[in-house]
Amino acid sequence: MFTDKFLEVLKHEGVVSLVSWGSGIEPHITNTWNSYLQTKSDGSLLIPAAGMTHLEADLAQNTKVIVTLGSRDVKGYNGYQGTGFKFYAEADLKDSGLDFDAMKEKYPFIRKVLILHPQEMKQLL
Repeated sequence: MFTDKFLEVLKHEGVVSLVSWGSGIEPHITNTWNSYLQTKSDGSLLIPAAGMTHLEADLAQNTKVIVTLGSRDVKGYNGYQGTGFKFYAEADLKDSGLDFDAMKEKYPFIRKVLILHPQEMKQLL
C-alpha cells in the first residue's frame, strides 16, 4: 500500500493533518508530525496520541478520517519542489495491546495510540 515516495516523505519532517467529524456540522482538524507516523507491514499506520480528545469524540460517532501530509524536501511530479499525500482512513484509538505497548515504549507521553487503516491514497503535486 505504501509507495516508495510516501515512505520517503515520512523520512522528512512535515505537518500531518487529521480531519474528523462527528455528528456536528463542523469538522475538526488535529495535527501531528511526519516523524511520529509508524508504518506496519499490514498497511496500517500508528500515531502516538497524547491529546487528540476532539478526534476521540468524533471517532465515537464516525470512524472515518481524511489525512494529508507532505514534505517540501521530497521532489514531486515533474520535479516539483515538494510533494504530499491525501488519503481516507478508518481510525481507532487504543489504550492497550501490542501496538499501544510498542508506541508507549517509544513515546512515553502518550495516553493512546491512533491506528489508521488507509484507503484511496493519492499523491498530490
